Amino acid sequence: MPLKFANNQSLTATTALPSAVPTDNLILISTQTASNSANISFTTGLNGTYDLYEFKFINIHPSAEAYLTFNGSTNGGSSYGVTNTITTFSAYHNESDTATAVQYQGSNDNAQSTNNIILTDSINSFSPNDGNAGGTLQLFNPSSTTYVKHFMSNTQTYYSITGNLDYSINWYTAGYFNTTSAINAIRFQMSSGNIDDGIIKLYGVKKS
Repeated sequence: MPLKFANNQSLTATTALPSAVPTDNLILISTQTASNSANISFTTGLNGTYDLYEFKFINIHPSAEAYLTFNGSTNGGSSYGVTNTITTFSAYHNESDTATAVQYQGSNDNAQSTNNIILTDSINSFSPNDGNAGGTLQLFNPSSTTYVKHFMSNTQTYYSITGNLDYSINWYTAGYFNTTSAINAIRFQMSSGNIDDGIIKLYGVKKS
């Protein structure tokens, strides 16, 4: 295989990499920052450009103790509540090493429901005020008009009850929007109250 070289002799003067040099497959589309926001909605950027989209959650903190949820739209965000079926489980471990479990979260599942989809365990808003969540949501081929739209999420939450009962909670949600219409908008909101603080980033994933 022939070697590939940059167009310039000096690396510091290189203005473009050869086409064979790999680059990051995540393409940032948009970033939104919450400030006591009722919701964060992405009404542009979800189109046929990519077959896979990823949302990144950074330091999501609620105004009142609540879950982070999401839902989809087929009309550009005019309305939300696409029929969905999901499965959910979690694993937790506390700081004092006295409580651990992996468990199916049947009470948080949806079965052919238009309800919002829960992405985290409950997030603290009170003292200690450092409770927050982070994670990723993947949405597969939302522009398809042939297939249902699959999604998978993995989030991590810090939760404190009292004193030393501080927990690491890893939460998994997967399912599908049961529609052959294109999903072209996504809305995130807390199960109650507002998103007090946090960043959500939308990326498109390039084909390798």
